[in-house]
Amino acid sequence: MQRPLEGIRVLSVTGALFGPYCGMLLADLGAEVIKVERPVYGDMNREWGPFFPNVQGPDKSGYFVSIHRNHKGITLNLKNPKAKEILKELVKKSDVLIENFKPGTLDEWGIGYEELKKVNPRLIYACGSGFGHYGPYSQWPSYDIIGQAMGGFMDLNGWPDKPPCRAGSSIGDIIAGMFLCIGILAALRYRDITGKGQKIDVAQMDSMIAVLENAVIRYTLEGKPPTRIGAKHPTITPFDVFKAKDGYVVIAVGNEAIWKRFCTAIGKPEWIDDPRFATNQLRCKNESILKSLIEEWTQDKTRWDIAKLLLSHDIPSAPVYNVAEAVEDPHTKAREMIVEVEQPQYGKVRIAGCPIKFSETPIKVFKPAPLLGQHTEEVLTSLLGYTKDQIEALRREGAI
Repeated sequence: MQRPLEGIRVLSVTGALFGPYCGMLLADLGAEVIKVERPVYGDMNREWGPFFPNVQGPDKSGYFVSIHRNHKGITLNLKNPKAKEILKELVKKSDVLIENFKPGTLDEWGIGYEELKKVNPRLIYACGSGFGHYGPYSQWPSYDIIGQAMGGFMDLNGWPDKPPCRAGSSIGDIIAGMFLCIGILAALRYRDITGKGQKIDVAQMDSMIAVLENAVIRYTLEGKPPTRIGAKHPTITPFDVFKAKDGYVVIAVGNEAIWKRFCTAIGKPEWIDDPRFATNQLRCKNESILKSLIEEWTQDKTRWDIAKLLLSHDIPSAPVYNVAEAVEDPHTKAREMIVEVEQPQYGKVRIAGCPIKFSETPIKVFKPAPLLGQHTEEVLTSLLGYTKDQIEALRREGAI
């Protein structure tokens, strides 16, 4: 069955998470994504756990598998002149190149945007980095935690009496990877209209600032920076995590109509006219008092008893799941958000599926991540017409 990006070819010259996550999204959407890795060692994330039991060498990483489904994989030593020529030949036959090296690295190697657009003026050259390709910090090295730190996110995340906290997943990479994917899709549309390719520059720090939500406008209007306040919402109450008998439950009272339904549902109709809680502004002012009163009601009930009661009154509520509960939930399964792939050298493995659901071009096929260099020969012969003897010579020279 055709997928939305069928016919688009992407070269993913990427490492770690930022670039590969973008490549995975494009691959899920149907693009032919060719992962370019260094010979012998591959992507740095092949050394990141968890690891498959009884699998040795560069294909042992479950982390790599989790973000490289639906890819083809080749190896090129991009410091080797012949490998650079191969990359340029592939660029001629490709629509997009993704890279997330330190800005300027591929320029130094002679395969930056200015060089590659001479080879293919229609090329979309998508760059991901910590701080972007210009600006005073552009040459600083970065990982996810750096973007979260300098984008203002970490200072918003955690509890007031604790140090700033990194999010539980690498959202500095993941969100930046999503923005890079969006940029690529927009550039493809622009190219459809004009025939012109272009360079895309997405930074982790920029991406974190972009998702600060109302924190930026609160700072600009109030003149002081918002900081971490735990799980509660900064301007809506009650909108928080509450202690239950078997864990924690979320209750989100987003407007006055829901507040009235909430008070009635839990048997506290007198709160509706209580002068401490009569408006959202007053509830925010008296948040600690209200939370204590709500937890007197929640603490002897299970998460699901609370959530089901509130949901029956159309009040947003949910148990706080751990990862296992989220993965095994029947709704997760109904939405096909956990998919099974047959991974070479290991067998069946479950990974997260794609959250984008299409009515006409559903994403149903998930192929395993490539072994290191698995498709090198296939790509060089089918796309570039290399012979087996030429390929063997390239291997002996360390180009592939």
